[in-house]
Amino acid sequence: VVKVQGNSLKTWGFLDPRVERVQVKLETEGRPLNADVELWQGPDNTPQKMRVYSENGELRPFQVLVETPRAPNTIAVRNVGQMEFPLIASVAAESGKAPMAANMWNNMRTIQGGALRTYPFDPQVDSVQILLTTDGRPLTARIELLQGPNNNKQVVELYCEDGMDRPFYVVIETPGSGNVVRVVNTATVEFPLWASIEAYQIGSVRGDYYEPILGDGAVFNQGMVGQW
Repeated sequence: VVKVQGNSLKTWGFLDPRVERVQVKLETEGRPLNADVELWQGPDNTPQKMRVYSENGELRPFQVLVETPRAPNTIAVRNVGQMEFPLIASVAAESGKAPMAANMWNNMRTIQGGALRTYPFDPQVDSVQILLTTDGRPLTARIELLQGPNNNKQVVELYCEDGMDRPFYVVIETPGSGNVVRVVNTATVEFPLWASIEAYQIGSVRGDYYEPILGDGAVFNQGMVGQW
């Protein structure tokens, strides 16, 4: 765990080729969170980058898995907030299989370039898991957590040069009621993406919890994964 002051950069290097994915968590002590997260692979090669905003980095931290095939890889975290808004970063290699439930790959929905899809969630859903991928083409998207009309609580702007090689998996905290996740494909029409969004934590319980949760007009009756 490292504190990253405003307008400063911190990097983590992973030279071991056995490290296939890295877990990144960013949070604050209740202040806004503004950061850039990038994956570097060799000089002048940035295959994935994210711009992250959270209104309250303690209530809604940023938790993401970054796929890191083919070493060496470096995770770079830049706090783009002001000096008085430090953030706390935790970056570690993730062992074993990816934590997303296998059924997420079976619940993919297409979002064409320039289109969006919304997913409302019930108040008992404490967090949701989001999986985005492509057929090998670039992945460019914006993920928004809204609580009320045009009230963004958290925003992630994502670019990945190959959405199949590096699918994007993130967990977003959704405390309170009226939470809606909106996924926007910011690419042009010839670059569709596939999205799967499900409840991750319900009533502060993780694990084998089966409960129908409404999302995007459909009922998800899928077990959630364990804590990652």
